[in-house]
Parts: sequence; C-alpha cells; structure tokens
Amino acid sequence: MTQDEMKKEAGWAALKYVEKDSIVGVGTGSTVNHFIDALGTIKDDIKGAVSSSEASTEKLKGLGIEVFDCNDVAKLDIYVDGADEINADREMIKGGGAALTREKIVAAISEKFICIVDDTKAVDVLGAFPLPVEVIPMARSYVARELVKLGGDPAYREGVVTDNGNVILDVHNMQITNPKDMENKINAIAGVVTVGLFAHRGADVVITGTQEGAKIED
Repeated sequence: MTQDEMKKEAGWAALKYVEKDSIVGVGTGSTVNHFIDALGTIKDDIKGAVSSSEASTEKLKGLGIEVFDCNDVAKLDIYVDGADEINADREMIKGGGAALTREKIVAAISEKFICIVDDTKAVDVLGAFPLPVEVIPMARSYVARELVKLGGDPAYREGVVTDNGNVILDVHNMQITNPKDMENKINAIAGVVTVGLFAHRGADVVITGTQEGAKIED
C-alpha cells in the first residue's frame, strides 16, 4: 500500500464520526483531501462544514458542500485534520501547508479533534519536521532572533503568504521535549500570530492509515 493509499484509509475512516445534520470542522492537506472526498458521499446528510483554508473551502464547495463562516458557528462536534508529526501524548506539529492559525481556531471551537495521519507521522519526540510559526511580516527578523534564543534554527519560507496575509518561519533542529511549554514561549513572542504546536489542544482521536488499514485510537 502506498503512502497516499494509507492517507485515504485514514481519511475515509473518519467518516464514522460525522453525525447526521451536523456542521463538520475540516482541516487542510493531502490526507484531509481524502476525508473531503468521503464527506462528499454523505453531503445530503450534513448541514455543511467550517473550513481552515481557502484550498479546502474550494474543494468542499466543488463537491456541493456548504461552507459556513467560523464566526457564525458557536461550536462544532468534530474537527478532522491531519498532522505533520504526532507523539504518543497526541501532541502535534501542524502547519506544513501554512494554514496553522485557522486550523488552531477551528480546533478551539470543536468538541472533538480527530487527527488523521499515515503511519510515517508518528514520532517519539516532536521537532524533526520543521516547526512552522506564522508571523506578522514586520516582525519576521525579530521573531527569528527570539527563536534562535529558544534553540531553533528558523528559516523564512520564501514565496509563501498565509491566507491571513502573514509569513511563515520554519524552525529547524529543535527537539521539543516539552511541547506545551514551548507552545507558550513561542506564542508569547511579539509578532507571532501562532505556532504550529498543537499541545494544549491535542488530538482526542487518532486515526492512522497503515499497511493493514485504518487503526483507530480514541
């Protein structure tokens, strides 16, 4: 089974958590695209979705699924999204697709976070995948200097502007042994919009696509 087929297994398995007549929180990325395809098969049974990126919104609308503004929804039953890395405590690095801030907002209003990944994303210690930080453009150099003080090696993600009009710094060579503490420290830097550490709001359910099919931990 290819990596993409394992992603598909995870994406389609998340369909079991979708309640009839609900509004579904939908994340961003290649694994989520499979979930959106699956969601399209039951679009008449749901009210619609809240999306974390322009790309996902476009795909949802293309399948005839109504997309609601996050401000018009008090809470969501579930939020389905992928991760770039996830540890045994269900803490994650996200933001490889530059949608981390919107993903964090949708996760915050959701009762249950369902993380869908292929089995290459599971790690013992977060940080091998460069940690994305969304930054207001004028603060880029200052934030980079502060990230160096925290032990990282930040690199400006050239040519990328987030859906919010900001830039991304990817922090390399950082072993994140205390993700909650690091999330707090980076979010406290002036000019940081948010960091791609999902530690305080980790996953409630993890669905992993493997060679043997989807493995669910809830």
